[in-house]
Amino acid sequence: MRNRRVTLKNQLPQIILDIICVYFSYWISYVLRYEGHIFPNYYDWESFRAWIPWITAIYIVTFVIFRFYTTMWQFASLDELLQIFYGNTIAGVLVTILGFTLAHPVSWQILHVKRFPISVYIMGLVFTFFFVGASRFSFRLIRRAKRKSQINKKDTDEFNRVMVIGAGEMGSMVIKDMKNAPESKGIPVVAIDDDKSKRGTRIHGVKVAGGRESISKVASRYNVDQIVLAIASASKQDKQDILSVCAQTGCQLKTIPALYEIIEDSADPLKIRNVDIVDLLGRDETNLNVAEISGYLKNKTVLVTGGGGSIGSELCRQIAHFEPKKLIIFDIYENNAYDLQNELLMRFKNLNLEVLIGSIRDKARIEHVFSVFKPDVVFHAAAHKHVPLMELSPGEAVKNNVFGTLNVAQACDKFGVKRMVQISTDKAVNPTNIMGATKRICELIIQYYSRHSKTGFVAVRFGNVLGSNGSVIPLFKKQIEAGGPVTVTHPDITRFFMTIPEAARLVIQAGGMAHGGEIFVLDMGQPVKIVDLARNLIRLSGLRPDIDIKIEYTGLRPGEKLYEELLLDCEGSCEKTAHELIYIGSPIRFNEDTFLNQIESLRKVAGVDNVAMMEVVHELVPTYTGHAEENDALAN
Repeated sequence: MRNRRVTLKNQLPQIILDIICVYFSYWISYVLRYEGHIFPNYYDWESFRAWIPWITAIYIVTFVIFRFYTTMWQFASLDELLQIFYGNTIAGVLVTILGFTLAHPVSWQILHVKRFPISVYIMGLVFTFFFVGASRFSFRLIRRAKRKSQINKKDTDEFNRVMVIGAGEMGSMVIKDMKNAPESKGIPVVAIDDDKSKRGTRIHGVKVAGGRESISKVASRYNVDQIVLAIASASKQDKQDILSVCAQTGCQLKTIPALYEIIEDSADPLKIRNVDIVDLLGRDETNLNVAEISGYLKNKTVLVTGGGGSIGSELCRQIAHFEPKKLIIFDIYENNAYDLQNELLMRFKNLNLEVLIGSIRDKARIEHVFSVFKPDVVFHAAAHKHVPLMELSPGEAVKNNVFGTLNVAQACDKFGVKRMVQISTDKAVNPTNIMGATKRICELIIQYYSRHSKTGFVAVRFGNVLGSNGSVIPLFKKQIEAGGPVTVTHPDITRFFMTIPEAARLVIQAGGMAHGGEIFVLDMGQPVKIVDLARNLIRLSGLRPDIDIKIEYTGLRPGEKLYEELLLDCEGSCEKTAHELIYIGSPIRFNEDTFLNQIESLRKVAGVDNVAMMEVVHELVPTYTGHAEENDALAN
């Protein structure tokens, strides 16, 4: 089990105790064998006195071999019981063999020492197992008594009454760990499991009181303060269903790491963490075609623009797993890039990492980076993405998103990059804001260069990612911490959501499937009502929506839609790919002969004349229906 530093000081008391146990076990075996008569004759006593040091030595040596003295017996369980059984059995068998081998008539004549009766060997083995085992498990009993004493001495308000969901092996581990660890501040009082055969049974003394349908009733009956979801192998949908029920109880919600976290991140399976909104809205983790991805990332130089941002940083973390020849982070904000640099170098000791500061709007800087490092693959994640702010500064959205992407695409073409993956958004579909319109133009740039370059250009389109910078989750959390109110623009507004790691994995997977010119569309699942998201976050904070924290509706902001789409009407239905969550939208034909001229016309007026700029944007994106505010003081 768990080992500690071994010293003679902590070994000696246990060795002395084991010597007493062995001596007493064989002594009492003799007494029982002769029906209460202690050594009926002189020769029996001499034989016992001659043999017992050897017997004791055999047991102690065997116990050392079986690591009896390096085990922390206060945590003893079934594994330790088997350890005691095997150690005692082996020692007992060796003692019996020794007795029958050396108790030869010659030794009787010379030493007057004879072997023990066979029943003494058998009873000695049994008694030794019992006494040694009892002495070992007494450590655990003492620790449990101390635990109860600590709980009794302290204010019971310091300890949470805990419901554990899952009465399998992981649930058993959580309950046992809580009972053995005062620092957990939790007392497991009841368990829940959907397996009907477990109903009414007890696990480490804790009753399994029902299935998920009875969570609310059981939580009320047992005065539960905290609920721990202890099912590592549960699907995201199952977790979502269970946690949605738990959120209605008002209890503090916690969970253990999922299996993928334990495997990928070496997480401690018993490291209980708070339930996050991702657990309530997430889906099953995506399966990746590792061979396909490794084929275009392993031993390649990979550049990630906007590498310090929410999506860019997660792309870097995922790419690092595939052993690139060099990973280059390119970002204008040095603080994020610095933090990510430290994180990656700690996690990936052999990673060849380069962190560069610069703007994608600086064409000379971009070309210098490409000429020096000659990347094989480029993930372009750098962009202005905040919708309301870009409505106030439309020229900046155009200069950064459109011409920054154009600079990167032209550098990819000029320096022979094998593949460029453009990060797009569902806001590029029938855009009602300048940010979405610029991202649609970026998609057109990708499609144009895919037909006029040897580089494979592709775009990946998806919706909102949970917890990204500037998204509603961080805003809601700050509003809840401040005591409310939580502001939602409209009661019916919906958005597609995906976790940052899932989005990054699918982007990388799509890059591996690319041939050039595709707009990959990620399956975002069902849209989520923003007000439901707000209510769930309030519940996860242990508060009641509309009672403890008010929800206020502020009205749609400039350029904001009630709902987002992932496909343009003219793109038709999506084409399936080998991956169940990745589709390809049919490319829309546009006038390539005039496209670059329109882009240059846009360059001349961007940030100079908003009216003329909007006219060109409308020409490039006919489905754009937004009207950015003409605030010269801010836009120019």
